[in-house]
Amino acid sequence: MKKFLPAFLLVIGGITTTQAQILPSFELGVKGALNYAKLRESGKYFSSDSKAGYQAGLYSRIGILGFHVQPEVYVTGKNTSVTIDNAQEDLKFTSIDVPVLLGKRFGFGPVGARLQTGPVFSFIVNDKYNTKVENLLHFSEYKKSSTAWAFGAGLDVSSLRVDLRYELGLNDLAKGNGTSQKINMWSIGLGYRLFKI
Repeated sequence: MKKFLPAFLLVIGGITTTQAQILPSFELGVKGALNYAKLRESGKYFSSDSKAGYQAGLYSRIGILGFHVQPEVYVTGKNTSVTIDNAQEDLKFTSIDVPVLLGKRFGFGPVGARLQTGPVFSFIVNDKYNTKVENLLHFSEYKKSSTAWAFGAGLDVSSLRVDLRYELGLNDLAKGNGTSQKINMWSIGLGYRLFKI
């Protein structure tokens, strides 16, 4: 009996964990983040420096079979600066960003770590920059949409969510005949789960 009881409890615990992974789950929460964006271009016409920006919005997480899909939507302020002919020019982009991330959570109960990756669809609603940038790089304006690929890690502690991410710009932002310009961005975010079912 003494040998049977620990084995029985181990089997029951394994079945409970398996059922928790098989049953779908859903959570919704709010999220804010601090980001540092940099404009990368294919030529050597300018250098770019990172500046602090922000993110604010909502996230959701749908989990099944031990994995999860995490769609998000938030307003993002991406700020950077470029140096052209020894003169520094600021670039500011305000966008609606929609990441759709696939992830895996490690851990049990209220504490767990996550790895996530997936596309980020960005829709620019406002951009501010000096026309000197246009004139020197021979492009007419910035496109109103772009795509990036995100790589990230996170930590869940009860209802708190902490995320560290890197977004790699995939497509050229500039219209016209200028050099290819893409935004790369680091972000660190803090979220709070509102409810879970």
